Amino acid sequence: MITIDGVILKQMIISGSNNLYNAYPEVDALNVFPVPDGDTGTNMNLTMSSGAKEVFNKNENSIGVVAKDFARGLLMGARGNSGVILSQIFRGFAESLSGKDKVDAIGLAEAFVAGKDVAYKAVMRPVEGTILTVIREASAALYEKAERDMPIDQALDILSDAAKKSLEHTPDLLPVLKEVGVVDSGGAGLCKILEGFALALHNKIVEKEMATVTEKTAPYSTGKPMTADTVEGHGSVQAKFSHEEFGYCTQFLLQLADPNDLKGKKAFNEKRFKAVLEAHGNSIVFIHSDDLVKVHIHTMKPGNIFTYAQQFGEFKTMKCDNMSEQHEELLDDFESEEKKQGKEDSGEKLNVALKADKTLSGEDQAKHLGIDEEKKPKQKFALIAVAVGKGIEEMFRQSNVTYIVSGGQTMNPSTADFVNAIKEVNAENVLLFPNNGNIVMACSQAAELTKDIAHVAVVPTKTIPQGLTACMVFNPDVSLEENVKMMEESIQGVKSGEITYAIKDTTIDGVTVNKDQFMGIMGKKILCCHKHKINTLMELLEKMVDSDSSLITIICGEDVTAEEKEEVEGKVSEKYGDDFEIDVNYGNQPVYSFFVSVE
Repeated sequence: MITIDGVILKQMIISGSNNLYNAYPEVDALNVFPVPDGDTGTNMNLTMSSGAKEVFNKNENSIGVVAKDFARGLLMGARGNSGVILSQIFRGFAESLSGKDKVDAIGLAEAFVAGKDVAYKAVMRPVEGTILTVIREASAALYEKAERDMPIDQALDILSDAAKKSLEHTPDLLPVLKEVGVVDSGGAGLCKILEGFALALHNKIVEKEMATVTEKTAPYSTGKPMTADTVEGHGSVQAKFSHEEFGYCTQFLLQLADPNDLKGKKAFNEKRFKAVLEAHGNSIVFIHSDDLVKVHIHTMKPGNIFTYAQQFGEFKTMKCDNMSEQHEELLDDFESEEKKQGKEDSGEKLNVALKADKTLSGEDQAKHLGIDEEKKPKQKFALIAVAVGKGIEEMFRQSNVTYIVSGGQTMNPSTADFVNAIKEVNAENVLLFPNNGNIVMACSQAAELTKDIAHVAVVPTKTIPQGLTACMVFNPDVSLEENVKMMEESIQGVKSGEITYAIKDTTIDGVTVNKDQFMGIMGKKILCCHKHKINTLMELLEKMVDSDSSLITIICGEDVTAEEKEEVEGKVSEKYGDDFEIDVNYGNQPVYSFFVSVE
């Protein structure tokens, strides 16, 4: 076979998507930091799945059309920096194939080189030793070796093999990878996709399996053993790629039964409850605070989830949306808007008319706005922030935020989530607060997609404390640009830290970390590690405080008890109370015991 068309490209895409799905826990486990939110594989998997869904049910012979549909799906489903870069690679790939029905090895090489060019341009400060290096070196190898009449499967083998070779050398370009003993996780995910492409051309289309990783030397390791607890792929695994994977967006707030008077209910076990959720769905947000449990899950069988949950208490609120129907409506709206704008031949300036998805916030957003969705007037300003945790969400609402997009650590929202939110707030000027370094690119992509809907600016907040500080200086009487300038200046004086637990043993930046200990992190550096979370917090504060500091803010996570919060207040006040204003609040955030800011 010398050329491929749209039908064959579709098979390659499905195979590549499934190959990544089968390996994404392994990719997650390559995270350099031993934190419980290593989600590169998850983000790339969700991004790739979104692209594959766009082409799965379409019968199209033109490779240009299939590539364009695939790129559009990736664009809207992009999550995290790795997912956004992946979407940009295939955006350039699609632009190169525009108007073509078939392509040979040379044309394919040119398309991947174009994808590399677009991806590099999308990153303000490209770093070598990452997914960018892998696509650059792999595309260059194919471009150099491609010839007319070369069998197309041979061309894909060259690309895939060059990508794997490039991945092996990423630790030589990025010292932190060598120190920890892993290769780049984003590059590893791309290798899985390209491997799946190549297998499809050898008539070995990859099907989905149960995605797991067990304690072993990871397949991508540099030879140093890497331990990880068994990680199961979220959700029931379909034997083949299916539209059913959309399932139902299921949410509820559950009032737990009194443990001293169950009245026919069962005693609540958080660990077991989470395990059941993970076995029956994905995109899970789980918040447990006192006698309330809040859940967001995408599942094929919402009835089973509701029935299971009701064993432990009674529902205060329930919500269930069919995402398959919503997806079809999104596609219809997307197509009509794209045709209206006359942009059939360009994936660069898509202006998406998307139906609002109210599952984004975990709350009834229209009710929070206090206006009828059908009649709400256009606002001058709206602030959209990413947050998870009842307490943190309320802090943002009290700090001028109009709309909360649920997510953050372990669950990065997609580009489409932000596009939907921008449309929902119906404002002339919109400020986006990602509050996580891995979400900034998705926000920026959404801002580009919606620039004909509103004036959208991204305030590059990389932590919750930065986001709260920036939102508090909002001034509705000045321009969007002036607000952004004030906000960017305000976050310059914020030092952000966090306390979380280690998921594996490692040594990084000279700090020895033991599994299950608590780590004090500031920026991208682990500064301390202890068995007890409060001891870790106190040492982290010592390293963050300086002579210019005057305010300490501590936000307690869902694992912090009332007694521990009281202990924190006492110790911090005793040590810093004479010289600092101290504020300790409950944020109820998962994963992180404490968010800390020093200003």
